[in-house]
Amino acid sequence: MNRLKELPDHERPCEKAAACGVSVLTDAELLAVVLRTGTRNCDVLTLSSRILELGDPARGLCGLMHLTKEEFASCEGIGSVKAIQLSALGEIAKRIWRRERAEKALCFSVPSDCAEYYMEELRHLEQEELHAVFLDSRMRRIGDRVISRGTVDSSVFSVRDVLIAALRAGAVQMILIHNHPSGDPSPSAQDSAVTEQVRQAGELTGIRLADHIIIGDTTYYSFKEWGIL
Repeated sequence: MNRLKELPDHERPCEKAAACGVSVLTDAELLAVVLRTGTRNCDVLTLSSRILELGDPARGLCGLMHLTKEEFASCEGIGSVKAIQLSALGEIAKRIWRRERAEKALCFSVPSDCAEYYMEELRHLEQEELHAVFLDSRMRRIGDRVISRGTVDSSVFSVRDVLIAALRAGAVQMILIHNHPSGDPSPSAQDSAVTEQVRQAGELTGIRLADHIIIGDTTYYSFKEWGIL
C-alpha cells in the first residue's frame, strides 16, 4: 500500500518542505526527503518510519548515528545503496557534532568539557573503545587517537605506542577516555590499572596523564575529579 499517494500535496514531505521549510518536517519526513524513493510495496514515508525503529525510537534521527551499513540493510526495503546513504548520513551527523564541539570546547581543563565532547560518539557503542586525547601545556586539544576496541586492558594495546603518538603530536599532556556499554561509568580494576600504568610511563617521558574519563549513558566518571590523578 502506498499511503504517500493518498496524502494531499501539502502533506507530502518534499512539497511540505518547499511550502513551509524543512524545520517543520518530522524526523520520518526529513529522512524521506533524503531517501527520495521507497520500494514497490512500501512508500518512502513508511520506509523512513521503519528505519527510525532500527535505532532508539525515542531519540529519532540521533538513534541512527551509530548503526552500521549491515544493520540498515537488515530493514526490509533497504538495499546496499540506501544502506550506504544512511551510513553516510550518520557519519555526516557525527562530524558536524565533533566540529561544533571543537569550536566550543578547545580547552579540556574541565573534565565535563572533555566528557561532553566525546559523549555522543562513545555512549552508544556496544563495545568498549579507548581513545587518547593529546593536549598542549594549556590543556588545549591537539588531536586524538583510537587506542583499542574491546575491553580496556593494557595487554591489548601498547603504552609505548601511545606515548610515541603523543610525542609525534607535540603533546605535553594527555587524557584517556573510554566508554562502558553498560551505561555505568564506575571504573573497574582494569581501568584503574591501565590508568596507573599510563601515568607512570608518562612521567618517564615528560607527558602528564591529566585525566582518565569513563563515559556512561549521559554520565561520566573522571579520575581527576575523584582526586586519583
